[in-house]
Amino acid sequence: MSSLPLTVLGAKRLGEELNQLKTVERPAVIEAIAEARAQGDLSENAEYDAARERQGFVEGRIKELEGVLSNATVIDPTQLDVGDRIVFGATVSLEDLESGEVVKYQIVGDLEADIKKNLISVSSPVARGLIGKSEGDIILIRVPSGEREFEVLEVVYI
Repeated sequence: MSSLPLTVLGAKRLGEELNQLKTVERPAVIEAIAEARAQGDLSENAEYDAARERQGFVEGRIKELEGVLSNATVIDPTQLDVGDRIVFGATVSLEDLESGEVVKYQIVGDLEADIKKNLISVSSPVARGLIGKSEGDIILIRVPSGEREFEVLEVVYI
């Protein structure tokens, strides 16, 4: 597995999820399996099957998160000396020059991306079009609906 970039906040969120799985979810699943076993015949025990399935999910997610966090490169955007250029971790305000709509995105690692929270993946078309640009630049970005022209209004690192 190659090194994956993560913001400090993204690494913290994944670490918290891992901790929750290990300290709360895993013991709860073990308890559910023990209770289901105590009911007797396992061949027709739906509670046992559900608990075992949940255990498989929890253990798989723990393994995945441990792998990601051990191979991650955590980048603190506030410590970068890039001037006003857009790089990984930047929070960028853009104005769609056609509609006048202003949007704000933070460029994050693939595993942190969540468009509902305006966190876009560094490998997304929008982020790739923004990398290296500065405030005031006009950029043309190819999106699923076609090409859109944006002006970079603000670049901050938080």
